[in-house]
Amino acid sequence: MTLAALTMLAILAMALSLLTAMDESQEEFIDAELSTQIAYSMRVWRESPSAAFPNTPDMRLYRIAGNGVPEGELAEVPAHFARLPIGNHEVVVAGQEYHVAVREDDSGRYILAYDVENSEARERGLLASITTAALALGLFLLIAGYLLAGRLTRQLEQLAAAVSAESATPLAAAALDRELLPLARALDAYRQRQGAILERERAFAANLSHEIRTPLTGIRTDAELLTTLPDLPAAAGRRAERIIDSVDRIEALAASLLQLAREAAPAVRQRLPLAQTIESIWAPLLAATPKPLTLRLEIPAGTRLTADPALLGLVLRNLLENALRYSESGAVVCRLEGTQLSVVDNGPGFSASELAQVFERFFVGTRGVHGLGLALVRHVCAACGWTAQARNDAAGHGEVSIDFAGSLSRD
Repeated sequence: MTLAALTMLAILAMALSLLTAMDESQEEFIDAELSTQIAYSMRVWRESPSAAFPNTPDMRLYRIAGNGVPEGELAEVPAHFARLPIGNHEVVVAGQEYHVAVREDDSGRYILAYDVENSEARERGLLASITTAALALGLFLLIAGYLLAGRLTRQLEQLAAAVSAESATPLAAAALDRELLPLARALDAYRQRQGAILERERAFAANLSHEIRTPLTGIRTDAELLTTLPDLPAAAGRRAERIIDSVDRIEALAASLLQLAREAAPAVRQRLPLAQTIESIWAPLLAATPKPLTLRLEIPAGTRLTADPALLGLVLRNLLENALRYSESGAVVCRLEGTQLSVVDNGPGFSASELAQVFERFFVGTRGVHGLGLALVRHVCAACGWTAQARNDAAGHGEVSIDFAGSLSRD
């Protein structure tokens, strides 16, 4: 459209320039013709007045004798011509333009009027022809440009779809236009580099997780043996228990890092009872904490969720652990509204500045270090087609919700 519009503007601008130049040239030509014709008429009048009149219907010759009496073929001189001084003039009468030449000699005054209507009609016709040609050419360019641009953009759309599909097939194909081949080759090279980097990160995370388990197991075993000694001082026993707890946290962190490094694609899908699944995860978590907390489920009976049990358990466990961490007493609420499951803690809630970052790894906010729990939640949700959000409820408590769109059903 831009190309067609610019082409039409260029043609019209050039046409107007040409018409302006032609109009000026025509004005000069008419003036020259009038001057030549009236000079001829004045010279011929003395010998043969009848031969002095121009032979074109667009010109009219008037003569006023020295005594002031009009004479000739057209004796009546129009008043608007009779009052003109000596020279060349342009006169508009009743919307009609005339070029008038006025001359005088010792025998009288000569007035030659030229009707430019036919000349202007030719100009208008030429302008109409040029405008029509410009519009036709613009329309042709619009159609041709649309078809050519459509070919290029269709290939761009196909290229974008291939990138989004993450197919292993190379993007640079022989059928691509020459203009798109460099882009396809660059994307292929970029995908290879990214794949190599990702593979190294996954291998590093897997190796690290595997290698640290052996020494951690030895540390935990020694700490457990220490706690069984009959004459162990109480302070040493407490330290041994802290060692065991620290080892458990390190192993959990390594497992989380390994999970983040791996693809979280669902392996199997089952229809799981949502309320019972939440309760089965909540019970051991609550048993491990001395806090006086209860679980309140606001989930319709018979609600089932089609999901990978391991991935769903990972998401729910991290949400409930997060709620337990920031709640000191009262109830942790699990509420299902439509397709959205919300887990609401009884803590101080999120600050406005950290809501956009709570799903980042090891983000430090007003409630402390968030660790990897919510990062794992977002990672798994993205792989399963779910959506995770964080906000504060009406009472100002922290609320994390998962939208299970398309995965929920009722018995």
